[in-house]
Amino acid sequence: QVQLVESGGGLVQAGGSLRLSCEASGRTLSSYYMGWFRQAPGKDREFVAGIHWSGGNIAYVASVKGRFTISRDSTKNMVYLQMDSLKPEDTAVYYCAADQRFSVRFTPNYDYWGQGTQVTVSS
Repeated sequence: QVQLVESGGGLVQAGGSLRLSCEASGRTLSSYYMGWFRQAPGKDREFVAGIHWSGGNIAYVASVKGRFTISRDSTKNMVYLQMDSLKPEDTAVYYCAADQRFSVRFTPNYDYWGQGTQVTVSS
């Protein structure tokens, strides 16, 4: 089992920044791919960014490239999502997820999920 706890969401004005954190615990994470997803009301859950626990295989959805940065600190078992130049369309519940299967990394089919943290960007 892997437990994931997100934090760092909130209300911010357009153009502002937030940093989301995901604390991971449980199994050894060295073989896991870590993803950030988001889900806005009435929309499907979408992949935002991902990183292998080794630090490689970083990926972003096109709409956040150049604005969001994913990173991890293996010494603290933490994964971060730095979000800059936020836009109202970034408003959603953001979820941290983990899975050992590299093939699912862009899909919402991860085995382990956090509870989510709300990000609201006002115009």
